[in-house]
Amino acid sequence: MTHNKHPLPRLLAPVLAALALLLLAGCATVAYPDPADPLESYNRSMTSFNETVDGALFRPVATLYSDAVPRPVQTGVGNFFDNLGDAWSLVNNVLQGKPEGALHSFWRVVINTTIGLGGVLDPATEMRLQRHREDFGQTLGRWGFGPGPYVVLPFFGPSTLRDSLALPVDLMGHPLYHVNDVPVRNSLTALRIIDLRSRVLGVDDLLTGAALDPYSFKRDAFLQKRRSDVYDGNPPPDEEERWDLDE
Repeated sequence: MTHNKHPLPRLLAPVLAALALLLLAGCATVAYPDPADPLESYNRSMTSFNETVDGALFRPVATLYSDAVPRPVQTGVGNFFDNLGDAWSLVNNVLQGKPEGALHSFWRVVINTTIGLGGVLDPATEMRLQRHREDFGQTLGRWGFGPGPYVVLPFFGPSTLRDSLALPVDLMGHPLYHVNDVPVRNSLTALRIIDLRSRVLGVDDLLTGAALDPYSFKRDAFLQKRRSDVYDGNPPPDEEERWDLDE
């Protein structure tokens, strides 16, 4: 009996299904969708689905993790996964032609992996080596690819068409994908999801209470942040993304 070495096809199945649904979503849209969100009806439905799954699974597990695991252990776990992320950021800094970001990422990985005991500690930050987070969606943006329409992916959450197409590359580029031991890889992946979710506990409640329409607030905040990420915090002030205009 053969075993699939990597679970990527199964992980991407919901993403590919969501992209296929984009073709069908045009016939079921809100009356006046935002120009950057022509699939608003579908996106709102998928947001409700994700929130239901989060409330039933991810949030309770992350809350239990946050309450039961000592804070120093949580910090070490977060440092470990951040160190793995720095390795993929190094690749994307190189692809984007950012020598400073690439050098900082390189030395962060070297120092934290060695002196930092495999990344559990973060001496690189104490040495003032800044973290330059980059992913392949940002790389495509730097190469001139526009974000495309806003889309909410099942389980993965807010995204854009560009970032959705970049997601398989980000998954395959992350060091966890290259762990050959399947049980270890799956365990680390689950722990990474719990760690990421635990970091934003309470944020959803804050956003929900601060906006009349939480969906629109989260969408606009996400699009603004992604645009800022692509331009390293300095987006062109005269550029406005419009998806309701002809070429």
